[in-house]
Amino acid sequence: MPYSPLLVKPFREELTDAGVRELITPEDVDKVMGQQTGTTLVVINSVCGCAAGTARPGIQKALEHTKKPDQTVSVFAGQDLEATARIRSYFPDIPPSSPAFAFFKDGELVYFIPKHRIESRDANAIANDLIAAFDEFC
Repeated sequence: MPYSPLLVKPFREELTDAGVRELITPEDVDKVMGQQTGTTLVVINSVCGCAAGTARPGIQKALEHTKKPDQTVSVFAGQDLEATARIRSYFPDIPPSSPAFAFFKDGELVYFIPKHRIESRDANAIANDLIAAFDEFC
């Protein structure tokens, strides 16, 4: 059963206020992932403490960088269940993880940050990892 929309609303808004576009349905995911050129950062959002304290603040900082992906999108694990399952189908060899960041270039997964690399670090470290990926792939 998904989380209450009222519970996750402020967590969604942290990302949408930073310019991250939400993907709510599997069709939304397929439309974005069907584009084979450019760069796409996918944020797998979550209600957990490391999403609140590290992942969302980290992406907010990273998106202030001069180089950034052509598009940044999110799915909400625990809320948008079908969209989350669909995005995970684009990297089937990686175990489910939320929060997480998946970075695609020209339709190919080129960088991934799973929960275990988020939860024990601070937002600046996450931002720096993302910025390094932006500098390399954008």
